[in-house]
Amino acid sequence: MAIKDWPADERPREKLLQQGAQILSDAELLAIFLRTGVTGLSAVDLARQLLSHFGSLRSLLEADQQHFCQQYGLGPAKYAQLQAVLEMSQRHLESTLNRGDALTDAATTKQYLQHRLRAYPYEVFACLFLDTKHRMISFDELFSGTIDSANVYPREVVKRALDHNAAAVIFAHNHPSGIAEPSQADHSVTQKLKTALDLVNIRVLDHIIIGDGETVSFAEMGQL
Repeated sequence: MAIKDWPADERPREKLLQQGAQILSDAELLAIFLRTGVTGLSAVDLARQLLSHFGSLRSLLEADQQHFCQQYGLGPAKYAQLQAVLEMSQRHLESTLNRGDALTDAATTKQYLQHRLRAYPYEVFACLFLDTKHRMISFDELFSGTIDSANVYPREVVKRALDHNAAAVIFAHNHPSGIAEPSQADHSVTQKLKTALDLVNIRVLDHIIIGDGETVSFAEMGQL
């Protein structure tokens, strides 16, 4: 049965308009993005089939173009549309941080950092450079590889902070294992960077570890 023949309160688009996007399942959200199904499959059926193939909505969203376009019902046009949606989402979060206080809007800050870092298959150390009102000046990816004291250079971080005329910073890096628990190396690097930035009166507000669907904040743990 085509979705247009479903009861109105069961159609994904109508449910979204009446009750909000948050109540929809992954398949229903994806069906709205797909707009139409294919021969023998409604948009919801196709969405369920795609989610089963990729394993999760996240895996589908992070698929490369070749893998994405190989799937029945998808193609270059849908891939381009999806990338545009993802980029708009990232820019929306970035705009929110540019307007508001990164500390008081901690949830958006974490969401933004997750969006930027969690998909990397290797560790990436990044920094949010903030002004005196804790609004974002810039997000810079500074180092990659295994994050430890050997390849995170305090002098480079201080130089970049001064270049941005930053008053404060929030560090972030991902754990490709998916486990957000900070390591001893994470603690060591954080303290070295904090000591270096203290010398030029730049505050370290937080260091956020990005795992698979979870984050750990040094500030919330009282480690800063």
